[in-house]
Amino acid sequence: MSMNTFGHLFRVTTWGESHGPALGATVDGCPPGVVLDEAMLQHWLDRRKPGQNKYTTQRQEPDQVKILSGMFEGQTTGTPIQLMIENTDQRSKDYGDIAEKFRPGHADITYWQKYGIRDYRGGGRSSARETAARVAAGGIAREAIKALVPGVEIKGYMTQIGPHKIDRARFDWDQIEQNPFWSPDATAAGEWATYLDGLRKSGNSVGAVVEVVARGVPAGLGAPIYGKLDTDLAAAMMSINAVKGVEIGEGMNAACLTGEDNADEIFMGNDGQPVYSSNHAGGILGGISSGQDLVVRFAVKPTSSILKTRQTITKSGTAAEIITKGRHDPCVGIRAVPVGEAMMACVVLDHLLLHRGQIGANRGKIG
Repeated sequence: MSMNTFGHLFRVTTWGESHGPALGATVDGCPPGVVLDEAMLQHWLDRRKPGQNKYTTQRQEPDQVKILSGMFEGQTTGTPIQLMIENTDQRSKDYGDIAEKFRPGHADITYWQKYGIRDYRGGGRSSARETAARVAAGGIAREAIKALVPGVEIKGYMTQIGPHKIDRARFDWDQIEQNPFWSPDATAAGEWATYLDGLRKSGNSVGAVVEVVARGVPAGLGAPIYGKLDTDLAAAMMSINAVKGVEIGEGMNAACLTGEDNADEIFMGNDGQPVYSSNHAGGILGGISSGQDLVVRFAVKPTSSILKTRQTITKSGTAAEIITKGRHDPCVGIRAVPVGEAMMACVVLDHLLLHRGQIGANRGKIG
């Protein structure tokens, strides 16, 4: 299996399977001299790890990250950083019934068709457990961004579970860390709890929408045509397990607007920098960051492993019924929030390094 690496200068290669002894990431291209330790990365992994509440899988994994290389005296050396997270709570026997069957909506059938072999114990590389390595790598990216451009803040939150959306009139940044759904709308979080509780008890699942915002990103990141910042952001978010759609800024809703409505009018601010009347563009124009907030949104499909009888086929092509046992997220979108943040951090750092390498400081002056 190839193509396990993403990024240009800041490159992340993830490895390992859901039910193997460990998983992790090799991070190459991190600048030297970044202050880093395992506790800094653990903070972000603790936000993603399973079993923290009844709305996520009850698999109990400490997700303890170990840094095996690329560090000396508390700083990065500029050489590859090897990260490892051991798996400690596998229950592979839960998957014995599906060894010969394909779960509808899951990658089982396409992995089999492509490779002629698949790890049915939790899905192997197709399992969302792979994203733990991305979150650890994202923690490195955050610290490197902090060293290069202090003040950048990356924050993710849920805006929708199933058909139930937040009310943006009630948007409160301080609420995001106060509920198990990373919701900026406390009222919506309460409604989601009741809704998801019913789905969980019935053995069903549901999809969600996650939004990730990066504040304080300087203007000038990205390049025209094939090196667009939004191209890499979209690819990064789409690579997350179970993601089926990505939007930048206004996204699909831009098709409903007129040119007059969609135009983010430009003015000069008191600090001599451009300010905008709105942010329909999501902080990116022509593939290049404008200095506004980067806004990315992605849709996560319902978890495919459910306790509902579904029709399928076996590897021999015979008809069969399937019920997936085991411990699964009734809404995998909840734990996708810190994953989306990590991917945003990795892409932003990658483009900061690319910009610094080609341009250095921004050359175009205004005023």
